[in-house]
Amino acid sequence: MIFFRFIGKIINYIQNHFKAMLFLLLLFLIFAPFGHDKLQTPNLSIIKIEGEIGNIDKIMTQINQAASEKNIKGVLLKVDSPGGSLAPSVELSMAIKRLSSIKPVIAYASGSMASGSYYASIWANKIIANPGAFIGSIGVLFQAPNIEKLAKKIGISEQTVFAGAYKQMGTFTREWTPKERNALKNLTNDAYSMFIKDVASARGLNPNNYKEFADAKVFMAAKAKKVGLIDEVGSIYKAKMELIKMANVTQPIWQKPDLVDEFLKELKASSHISINLENLVGNLK
Repeated sequence: MIFFRFIGKIINYIQNHFKAMLFLLLLFLIFAPFGHDKLQTPNLSIIKIEGEIGNIDKIMTQINQAASEKNIKGVLLKVDSPGGSLAPSVELSMAIKRLSSIKPVIAYASGSMASGSYYASIWANKIIANPGAFIGSIGVLFQAPNIEKLAKKIGISEQTVFAGAYKQMGTFTREWTPKERNALKNLTNDAYSMFIKDVASARGLNPNNYKEFADAKVFMAAKAKKVGLIDEVGSIYKAKMELIKMANVTQPIWQKPDLVDEFLKELKASSHISINLENLVGNLK
């Protein structure tokens, strides 16, 4: 009990002096003396695709910077994402295709490279995956709840004015009509066909054999290699060494992550831990 009270006091102190600590840390990051490695010009870059793909502004900025900076000779795309929205995944795919035409890009699957994140990675010059990575899930999903029975039970009714036979297509307030369901199915099939076509083109696969690699199945890395979705199975060290070789770099200098950005990530994680600890202390009092 005494231990948790002590932890609680530390948490309260951090929260009460948060702004001052943040200000001092930012000053340190800005004015801290640079070591020799920080003065050297980086020639290799790491771009991360992590979590659900939605807002891709930051990643697109990193891709465009890597493409335009002449000192950057190669890019490691580190991927650990279950996928996400179709349009941003396709946008990333096209951006990486453009980048890989300028300088070598290796995509490394560190955890999950599935669905949209696999789509984003297909145009890398080479795809290498951790032996325990999940690869694939090449498919398209459209879903929505049907709350009609719940709405009727609690006395909620819908009032709608619309124009166009399909304007309510995909609604969650009632069961879809056969006509709406068929239209949604056609829309999903169109997106699926585009996904298959792009994967087959990028990976040199036969689109007619799509059921072998694109039936939404998730593969472990070794099987993903057998069906042609990746090139090699190995560690991130292997991916880095391969990029160094492809980029023809004799003295690799990796671009350092933005210190302020990394600090904010750590701060977010620490805040989450602090809140959980605070709740725990409160429960134990």
